[in-house]
Amino acid sequence: MASKVRLFVDHPLGEGQSVPLSRDQSLYLFSVMRLSVGTVLSLINGRDGEWDATVAQAGKKNGVVVCQAQTAPLTLPPDLTLLFAPVRKDRTAMIVEKAVELGVRRIVPVQTDFTNGADRLRQDKMQAQVTEAAEQCGATYVPDVAALTALGDVLDDWDASRQLVFCDETLTGRSSSLAGRLATSGAILIGPEGGFSDKERMRLRDMDAAVSISLGPRILRAETAAIAALTLWQHHVGDWQ
Repeated sequence: MASKVRLFVDHPLGEGQSVPLSRDQSLYLFSVMRLSVGTVLSLINGRDGEWDATVAQAGKKNGVVVCQAQTAPLTLPPDLTLLFAPVRKDRTAMIVEKAVELGVRRIVPVQTDFTNGADRLRQDKMQAQVTEAAEQCGATYVPDVAALTALGDVLDDWDASRQLVFCDETLTGRSSSLAGRLATSGAILIGPEGGFSDKERMRLRDMDAAVSISLGPRILRAETAAIAALTLWQHHVGDWQ
């Protein structure tokens, strides 16, 4: 009997490989989802692709599944990093979730001059949100979430060979053709609700690796800006081609 359950496990996957489940995973599978011995589910670990696995032990406090066959190879998203200033809790969760669905390889929250609420940011919580999003959207790769880093430190260490797409809210309403301007690897930077400070904007504009773009004729909220920027990038140079 097959199920629609798709589960991330931090364990190697391969034919005949037994995978022990954590207490929380066992509770979810066998108490919430009501799976039983013999049920087939899908496993991912972010490294070995997707595998069908059969429930071999269905204890509510512990369980075991056994890998049967690979159903999809590991598919990496484009070499794209999302840099964003954290906003309110639910909106930050949306940014993280949609970044996984739209296809990024790494997520880096940054502290800008006008970032609010960063002291409440939890890296482990965001990584859990990334994992859940990957389970739900059919991804076989799980992006890494970095610790909150000051924007200045990120720019100090920036690899000049990697393009930095800077979504500049002061360009709102101006024509901004992206044809031929975007590289096939790099990063997108989204600012906070209050926008970038003049100091940050000047520094970004002085960077040879940075490309300033407009996101259309209207000012967007941070989470909308992240979705719009990722969509534009994927459409022009990403894996939506």
